Amino acid sequence: MSILIKDTTREEREKIVAESIGNIDGACDGCAAGLAEMYQDYIDGKREIRDINMEFRARYVSGEDAPPKSSCGYMN
Repeated sequence: MSILIKDTTREEREKIVAESIGNIDGACDGCAAGLAEMYQDYIDGKREIRDINMEFRARYVSGEDAPPKSSCGYMN
């Protein structure tokens, strides 16, 4: 199954993100919701998931300014 924007509907992309992240309403002090927000461009069909992941990794490695992170993702 392809996860590319051209091959999925918005509903399918929401499900892909939700299943990948896990329980968005979980007990991780809201960090899962921050991760879901990080992938909103993918859900909206604006950017591929691989591009979002590459940008996240590049910021992590380079130390470039990025939104504050908790121990398990972006903070709200």
